[in-house]
Amino acid sequence: MRRAITLATENVRSGQGGPFGAVIVRDGAIIGEGFNTVTRDNDPTAHAEVRAIRAACQSLKTFTLQGCEIYTSCEPCPMCLAAAYWARLDAIYFGCAAADAARAGFDDAFLYAEFRKNTAERKLPSTQLLGDEAWASFAAWIESTNKIEY
Repeated sequence: MRRAITLATENVRSGQGGPFGAVIVRDGAIIGEGFNTVTRDNDPTAHAEVRAIRAACQSLKTFTLQGCEIYTSCEPCPMCLAAAYWARLDAIYFGCAAADAARAGFDDAFLYAEFRKNTAERKLPSTQLLGDEAWASFAAWIESTNKIEY
């Protein structure tokens, strides 16, 4: 956890990005780490947790992080929480809570509220198009004999 906090603080001081740091640990050793580079990289997905997950997956040469934990300087936002689930991490440990992030100007409450709404009620318009045609990719997946399930 201290390494995640150090990454977050150093990131702010260096001007690289926001006050967020994360490390992925397996068997007591750090196998991936990341810090927020959203503004540096012009990439809204460049959150500390996502970058740490990517680094750990590259380190282990796998897309699943079962047997690993993430330590993050702040409670994960909805995107990072979803990434942690997709990565199949065993546990999440965080320093600051979402309410602390909100006090510093990083408020995710809007996102959580949006996710609870029906698609048609969300602020970002979302419309399904060509559903029948799009199903072809799922049909191909179902029929594939060389897929790697995840």
